[in-house]
Amino acid sequence: MPTDASWNPRESVAVVGGGTMGVGIAYVFTMSGYDVHLVEPDADRRQAAFVTMGSAARTAVERGKIAADLARDRVSAVSVKAAVEELPEGVDLAIETVPEQRVLKEKVLSQISERAPALIASNTSALSIDDLSGAVETPSTFLGMHFFNPVWSLMLVEIVRGSLTSDASIAKAQGFAEGIGKKSAVVSDVPGFATSRLDLVQALEAIRMVENGVASPEDIDRAIETAYRHPMGPLRLSDVVGLDVRLDIARHLEDVLGPHFAPPKLLQDMVARGELGRKSGKGFYEWPETAQTQ
Repeated sequence: MPTDASWNPRESVAVVGGGTMGVGIAYVFTMSGYDVHLVEPDADRRQAAFVTMGSAARTAVERGKIAADLARDRVSAVSVKAAVEELPEGVDLAIETVPEQRVLKEKVLSQISERAPALIASNTSALSIDDLSGAVETPSTFLGMHFFNPVWSLMLVEIVRGSLTSDASIAKAQGFAEGIGKKSAVVSDVPGFATSRLDLVQALEAIRMVENGVASPEDIDRAIETAYRHPMGPLRLSDVVGLDVRLDIARHLEDVLGPHFAPPKLLQDMVARGELGRKSGKGFYEWPETAQTQ
């Protein structure tokens, strides 16, 4: 991340979807000097995007990671648009960050492909890259780039290679990850990839334990954090990720991998009540000061 006013524009990046992940991804790219376009059709979310990025930038300034004037300039430099059709043609990287619904992702990826970006990535955490590749015109330049929430503090990008993804595209994606100061792990296009499968198994079991009265969310998280040195327990992390996101991924993996990933009734009931975790203000924990639009 540049720390003074000597910043010069680098490659152009389009992020399509202004929810929690999309805003976080746009933020890390603009703060690393990229020319960023953020697409979000909802006017309230477009406005909220700048609030979220501004808050993250102030924290970065307070921690001495970037100069205040440069942080302000970088947030202001993000070009927010209402539709994919407003994107310039030929951006260097376009990242789709809409919810984990295959039909929706395919629609958005098709729209992105018409703008002829050099590289297209989906931020999917579980859907097959090969399944989604039919929506783009050039599958060799399509792959997964799975970021983690909060994007500005978690340092991994999981790069997912589809069967048609070229080596050159993988190398480009690794270069973009390095350009924003993150490490990358390249994985094959299998259900849930690597991180989502491992993470979800623990999260679903923790939810079942709450459902069965084994222990409270606080005690389960405390046990994992203390005994295994995890920075955050599985239930608090589920609140941060979003319980609706957990549910979507669990349903998908149940379909392709079997009943081991069946979502607990407690999770389904909480999502039905609108208890989505941090972004709604309530999940396994209360989040009164951090509810956010997604």
